[in-house]
Amino acid sequence: PCVAILDVRLRAEKPVPRAYPRELRTVGDHLRKRRLDLKMTQKQVAGVLGVDKTTVWNWESNRTEPLTRHLPSITLFLGYCPFEASGQSLGKRLRDHRRKTGLSQKKLAEAISIDPSTLSKLEKNSSRCFKKVVEIASDFLHRADPGEDE
Repeated sequence: PCVAILDVRLRAEKPVPRAYPRELRTVGDHLRKRRLDLKMTQKQVAGVLGVDKTTVWNWESNRTEPLTRHLPSITLFLGYCPFEASGQSLGKRLRDHRRKTGLSQKKLAEAISIDPSTLSKLEKNSSRCFKKVVEIASDFLHRADPGEDE
């Protein structure tokens, strides 16, 4: 009998797992993508971040958002800041700086030497602040994150 051997090679990209986020809209989406890229379990990521595996599951499922105190370790794990605000308003840049560093509004307000309620208003862009307060906050951000105001 005649036996034919075919040398066939199929070329296609491997399909993306269903769990893989299609869009990166939340910190949880960024975490899930990074975890899957690294082939890590939620329990392993939880160990790296110093939280419970249920917490990672809640973040990835977008049931809850990480507390401010967890954001610096998340940023370190991701290798980038998932909520950068370059080109955005002063309030958003202040909020994102606070989240990136894990500071509460009270602690950041102390660092800037302004009242916490003023910082809250700045972050929300809910009211016009005195020009001097805006200058103080802008100067602080420029010193804390050189190049962010450029």
